[in-house]
Amino acid sequence: MRSRFAAYALALLDYIIATTHPDGPQYQNDVLRWRMQLAEFSHATSFVGLEVLANEDTASGSVVSFRAELVQGDRDASFAERSLFVRREGRWLYHSGERIASQEEP
Repeated sequence: MRSRFAAYALALLDYIIATTHPDGPQYQNDVLRWRMQLAEFSHATSFVGLEVLANEDTASGSVVSFRAELVQGDRDASFAERSLFVRREGRWLYHSGERIASQEEP
């Protein structure tokens, strides 16, 4: 989780792609287009902080709940998510996530 956050902050696009599960909804077969989208997002975003809220192992992998503090221009783009990571060939890969209400949101 932390390594992917850092990869987004540093625009390490190949790392983000390599750590995304091919069965997950964010995976794209058109890698060139995907790299361009990731680059645009990374360069338009300030990655201010990451707080891991919880981690639990499940039968299908590991679930990590976190809050990411992001800024895009003058807009707060922070969010909280519950993410599923799946172990494949000895590596943890991001599979999918769902937004969750953070403690600061009503």
